Order: sequence, then structure tokens, then C-alpha cells
Amino acid sequence: MTPKKLFIFFASAEAVTWTLLLGALLTRTFVEVPSALVTVVGGTHGAVFLGYGVTAALVGVNQRWKLGRIVGGIALAVVPYATVPFERAAIRRGLVEGGWRTTATSDPRDAHWFDRLFRWFIARPIVLILTMLVVVAAIFTILVSVGPPTEWFS
Repeated sequence: MTPKKLFIFFASAEAVTWTLLLGALLTRTFVEVPSALVTVVGGTHGAVFLGYGVTAALVGVNQRWKLGRIVGGIALAVVPYATVPFERAAIRRGLVEGGWRTTATSDPRDAHWFDRLFRWFIARPIVLILTMLVVVAAIFTILVSVGPPTEWFS
């Protein structure tokens, strides 16, 4: 899968799960629904949110986006549907074109330890996917254990 296809998939999935979450919350407001519905939809959205964040970071590093663009792209996932215009703008500007950087080039940045580690993981997609699943599961578990954001500072 190319960086572009992966990024489009997660940006779109983020928008879809926002729709499901907002729909579940709206439905709960007007109709008696099992609380498990909102919990399941919220958990699904949370997992996709984290997946989008990881994907935006991977694609951003691969495409050599500036740190501000990577952080901004990840932060936009907090705003409902904001990943869609960000994704469209990235496509329009050619920021997601090309393949994965699995080999070093003459670019001096390729000698940096972070780039070498990145290429090592990208060249081993199974190891990368398993590592990302463990990282996302760990972050998800921590976030679920601390409770909803409305309770973090009370």
C-alpha cells in the first residue's frame, strides 16, 4: 500500500467514525439507546483516531513534511471532519506522492539515525504493523483507563 492510499484510508475512516460517533451521541440525546452503543462507537472512533495519528506521522516522516505539518495533521483529527480537507490539500499539493523510503539515497538526511530506523521499519511492514498495533493498543488502554476527557481535570 502506498503512503497516499494509507493516508486516504485513515483520513476517510476518521470522518466516517466521527459521523458514527456524532450520530450515536445525537441518538442518545433524543431516544433511549443502550449505553453500550455509544461506548462501542466511541471506542471504534478512538482506535481509528489513534490509527490516523500514527498514519499521519508515518506518512509525514516518509514524505519529509515539516514537523509543524505533521503535528497539525495529527491535531486536526480532534476537530470533526477536519482530516478530510487536510487530506485533500495534501493530495492537491503532491505531499503524499511517491512510495515508501526503504533505501538510502544521497540525501544527507538519510544518514540520520531516525531515518535509518524509519527505513528499517518500513522495509519490514509486518514488524511495523505489529509494533504500531502494540503502541496504539497501549495508548488506547491508557486513555480508556484515565476516562473521558471531561473527567481529566476534575
